[in-house]
Amino acid sequence: VMASGMGQPSMAIYSYELFNFYEVDNIIRVGSCGAYHKDLHLKDIVIAQGACSSGVFALQYGLPAQFCPIADFDLMLSAVDECRRCGARFMVGNVYSSDVFYSQEEGVDKWVSMGVLAVEMEAAALYCNAHRAGKKALAICSVSDSFIYPNEYMQADEREKSFTQMIEIALEIAR
Repeated sequence: VMASGMGQPSMAIYSYELFNFYEVDNIIRVGSCGAYHKDLHLKDIVIAQGACSSGVFALQYGLPAQFCPIADFDLMLSAVDECRRCGARFMVGNVYSSDVFYSQEEGVDKWVSMGVLAVEMEAAALYCNAHRAGKKALAICSVSDSFIYPNEYMQADEREKSFTQMIEIALEIAR
């Protein structure tokens, strides 16, 4: 259990080193996200099956086309099973790993029209590093804000004390 910092560059450094220098096989990222889906509300869980990104992180691999970073299926399935077992409200799907969290108002409708569930800042880099290293990764997020319902947001102290379900799910599947 450790902090990775904020954003793709920070996640990229930590996950690369953990996968390649410290023999870590699985990384489960927990954190907050902003809801883009009308059925997501505060404290709901988002399991990031895939991670869209406007960043250039995947360009380093020199691939001839766009790479779509996705979660490890077994970790994702375990998270779904655990959410069902404990009665968590959750959704599984694409997230948008953005370099900007709070200035998304102008692009939200486009992401919503593509079925993207939420915005967060780390999953795409984590998934790229996991794929490249032949390791496993999953991002599990709790909704802290809604871009669909502007009056739904949590203060920092509220986030600090209320994201326990997401953390318990991650700890349970990490066993």
